[in-house]
Amino acid sequence: MVETLEPRAASAASPRGTPRPVGTARPQPLTAVANAGVARRPLPMEEFSRVLGGGVVPGSLVLVGGDPGIGKSTLLLQAAAGLASHETPVLYVTAEESAQQIKLRADRLGIDQDGLFVLSETSIDEVLGAAEALKPIAMIVDSIQTVYAEEITSAAGSVSQVRECTARLMAFAKPRDLAIFIVGHVTKEGAIAGPRVLEHMVDAVLYLEGDRYHQYRILRGVKNRFGSTDEVGVFEMAEVGMREVPNPSAAFLQERADNAAGSAVTVAMEGTRPILIEVQGLTTSSAFGNARRTANGFDLNRLQMLVAVLTKRVGISLFDQDIFVNVVGGLKLGEPAADLGIALAIASSFREARVNTEMIAVGEIGLSGELRSVSQLERRLQEAAKLGFRQALVPATLGRGLVRPPAEMTLTRVSSLADAVQAALG
Repeated sequence: MVETLEPRAASAASPRGTPRPVGTARPQPLTAVANAGVARRPLPMEEFSRVLGGGVVPGSLVLVGGDPGIGKSTLLLQAAAGLASHETPVLYVTAEESAQQIKLRADRLGIDQDGLFVLSETSIDEVLGAAEALKPIAMIVDSIQTVYAEEITSAAGSVSQVRECTARLMAFAKPRDLAIFIVGHVTKEGAIAGPRVLEHMVDAVLYLEGDRYHQYRILRGVKNRFGSTDEVGVFEMAEVGMREVPNPSAAFLQERADNAAGSAVTVAMEGTRPILIEVQGLTTSSAFGNARRTANGFDLNRLQMLVAVLTKRVGISLFDQDIFVNVVGGLKLGEPAADLGIALAIASSFREARVNTEMIAVGEIGLSGELRSVSQLERRLQEAAKLGFRQALVPATLGRGLVRPPAEMTLTRVSSLADAVQAALG
């Protein structure tokens, strides 16, 4: 049997643009470039607007990621309802659920806007066609991993599909001043699934963080071409959806026990906002050969370092102690300023001596046991004074006169962790 090959004409790929002659581009001085003001659309959810930089920028492409069930779809549906009206429609594209499911969620959230349109579709061509006919001011695509381009043979969610669909959305949004919010799946490590180029293509990347078994959620910006990446928004998951938390410090401290050992209060900077957070430590004799170190909401490697400093520099024998650290409210502390609060909570539990309930502790701990200065200390102290704290344990390296505490607050300056433990626990 002889096999033969039959020639067939291959379909030519459509070019992305017409080639231009080389040398036609002309640079211009930066001073000659006209300033283009960004006219933002106000968003009724102030916490969401804070993270975006003050509102929704027309023509922007925003990527929202988070763990499954954390509340991404709920938050974006509420934001869409806030933007929608008869004159300014908003299109919600659901590629994972049916329109009836979105309707059930909207009924639960009390959303009933005529300007909010729902489209259950997975084809990017159909989505863009519907958007062209409706002409909305904003569009939500939930999610980008389930939308596909028909001319690409790979399955939806693949690298080529995600890249191509995002590129089409970006090309569609820019000339029409259409703000598009894209929901992205995350991996087991917590990063947005798909190619890293996806995060480079969009204008802003937001993460919705929090423990799904706690009620608080933090919307954090990790990239924003139209604003600062230092802002965060705090929400509370309730039966009526995402509810804004205007005073997170009071919310996180409302269930704090006054006479419990192993508890301390620190002030963390979440973006440009100081938030008072209770940190808890528990030490107990280890029943096994190797002592356990467990951290919830705090970096485990940094906890190991703090335990070593407490043992070596302060003289608190923790080598045979199981140590557990918990950040109340399901939050995650990442900045070094929380070191002193964590260390005092551990020492308080070990010595069964409670920290003064009107004291906050702020400071970074070095390997030699020294306390190092932290940024924006005055703002931290002012926030603590508003909630009734009257004493602050701070590093001595800040220098007198450089920090002006509130009149009702007393500063206790300490140079080492050993001095801090003595001042806080006697």
